[in-house]
Amino acid sequence: MAVTLLTPLRWMGDHLAVLDQRLLPAEQHWIRCESVADVVQVIADMAVRGAPAIGLAGAYGMALAALRGDDMGEQSQRLVAARPTAVHLAWAVKAMCERCAGQAAAGWVQYAEQMHAEDAQLNFAMASHGAQLLSSGVRVMTHCNTGALATGGWGTALGVIRVAHKAGKLQEVLAGETRPWLQGARLTAWELEQEKIPYRLVADGAMAWAMRELRPEWVIVGADRIAANGDTANKIGTFSLAVAARALGVKFMVVAPKATIDFELHSGADIPIEERPGVELTRLGAQRVAPEAAQAWNPVFDVTPANLIDALVTEAGVVMQPDAQKLQALSPGMQPA
Repeated sequence: MAVTLLTPLRWMGDHLAVLDQRLLPAEQHWIRCESVADVVQVIADMAVRGAPAIGLAGAYGMALAALRGDDMGEQSQRLVAARPTAVHLAWAVKAMCERCAGQAAAGWVQYAEQMHAEDAQLNFAMASHGAQLLSSGVRVMTHCNTGALATGGWGTALGVIRVAHKAGKLQEVLAGETRPWLQGARLTAWELEQEKIPYRLVADGAMAWAMRELRPEWVIVGADRIAANGDTANKIGTFSLAVAARALGVKFMVVAPKATIDFELHSGADIPIEERPGVELTRLGAQRVAPEAAQAWNPVFDVTPANLIDALVTEAGVVMQPDAQKLQALSPGMQPA
């Protein structure tokens, strides 16, 4: 398996280097993280984003805590609280604690690096499974950024697109801009250009019309948390796309590692939805775009009901029309060893 060298995280022996995704594509700047506080900051500020990448940052944060001789229980809680919706963060921190408790710092570092390498392998496996669902000469639509920048180095939903492109299946990608952080316009478009994958950007408000007029075969998205019944939390705007896809006869695919499934949550109603400061909507960078007194509601995730999802793709394969019974079959071996 050949995986991309592009990665949002680099372990440098005594610190973690994090690619500041807020500055892409204009500038590639690496942030030096020497402590859990530094890792919490880059996660909370969205310098690193994407559920798998956030989880890996949390794993490296625990390695840093071990190197510094910190209270591991206290630091694990700080990391998990940095972004509450993405279950991969809590899963990775728990995996580190259960596997490495009582070990020297080197053991914590080694396991974080192992998780990083395994994430790229899992991503490639699920991308290969998902690409098999696509027809030849297909147009697809995606939302937010789910590529190498959001993972350990290959991608989930965008990984499916990359594999389909390499197989000669892909006609075009319709990439939503993804307000308010513009991850689609800044990051997905940049990744697609790196591999010369044909694409067009679409304004968020035009995505449903693009489905009707341009007829993609699939909408392909990632996930930040999946409840036991298949309800899926993902970047805000995903639910709207799923509703439009069902109304227009476009198929809807969710691509995520098994660790994204939270079997402790019965349904999407139990998933905590992160709300971020309203200033992210009232300003575009440093430029104010709304009146000074404007108030804003800024949830950064929404929940797509399982009955709107045609395919859930994990490293274990494809689950068509996911529900609680089908997801339960994936549960053996879910917990960290």
